[in-house]
Amino acid sequence: MTLQEITTLRLQNQQIITNHSGNIVSLVEKMGALQAQDYAMAKWALGVRMSSVSDESVNEAIASASIIRTHVLRPTWHFVPARDVVWMTRLSADRIKTSMRTRDRQLELTEDVFTSSNNILATALADGKSMTREEIALLLQQKGIRTNENRLSHLLMRAELELIICSGAYRRGKPSFRLLEKCISNPIELSREESLSTLAKRYFSAHGPATIADFVWWSGLSQSEAKQGIEANKHAFESLTINGQIYWMNRDSQADTTANSLVHLLPAFDEYLISYRDRSAMIASHHNPKTIYTNGVFRPVVVVNGKVAGLWSRTIKKEVVTVSIAMFDDFSDDVRSLIKKSVKPYGVFLGKIVDLTIKAI
Repeated sequence: MTLQEITTLRLQNQQIITNHSGNIVSLVEKMGALQAQDYAMAKWALGVRMSSVSDESVNEAIASASIIRTHVLRPTWHFVPARDVVWMTRLSADRIKTSMRTRDRQLELTEDVFTSSNNILATALADGKSMTREEIALLLQQKGIRTNENRLSHLLMRAELELIICSGAYRRGKPSFRLLEKCISNPIELSREESLSTLAKRYFSAHGPATIADFVWWSGLSQSEAKQGIEANKHAFESLTINGQIYWMNRDSQADTTANSLVHLLPAFDEYLISYRDRSAMIASHHNPKTIYTNGVFRPVVVVNGKVAGLWSRTIKKEVVTVSIAMFDDFSDDVRSLIKKSVKPYGVFLGKIVDLTIKAI
């Protein structure tokens, strides 16, 4: 298998070429979890994969708790189907809390402080109420709990890991938080073994071909846990060795050899890049510093035939979105035409007219 076939399969399995035919919940479930650190860009990550999705429909899915935005896996913000939040959080929580222990001590965040904060939040958010981050900070300060020096982020994440709160609807452009139990009526309950098997199945189905190292990076699992998840799915998985690396994917995966001359505008932190430890199939090493900053920020990218070929940014106004594209190298008129075509769905997604500029850098 060539690197081009790897990128084509990944584009297909991630629903970027194939375009998901279900709804937002089934798309997020198929992806396993979808990184949502940058909320506006994460919404477009769904739009890229499903033509019927709009910016507003994702807002509605969050407001109705069809999907939940919470901290799981590595951890960072992810979109997760509401019914999967409990088992996925339980799989991640102990490891995340252990990784944060040193910083918690530095911030003087003891278990007693976390318990007090959790109790305050549970009371304040009862009866379906929601509060913004700023409102929660003020409340905790009034109760004698310090929220400065990033303490608030730790307090909120701990409440998520304890399955007390989750993100809610945006209010005046700011995210709110609400009680998780008010959002999920019938959560899926899985044993640890079942959780490892389910997560591995979803990851390699949606992200394959991928290595164990890729899965460990994406999931935050240990090497032994990742191997256990793969072993549980060996009947459905196929392995192949490329340049000495073992890749796993669904047995029925097959690259569409006609899927060429394609351009995609992918959002910042998109799963196409961020879900792999080794990204060499999708991005040349000399383009890495322009695309992925040393502080871990992944920029919005232009992908041409599976390879990162440029960057894009947008400025949103009332009726117009200005999209500025900067290609890494000179590009042909055919690529220019494909770029123009690829930008149109973004305008439809936002419900705005697109004003496009393209240049080489």
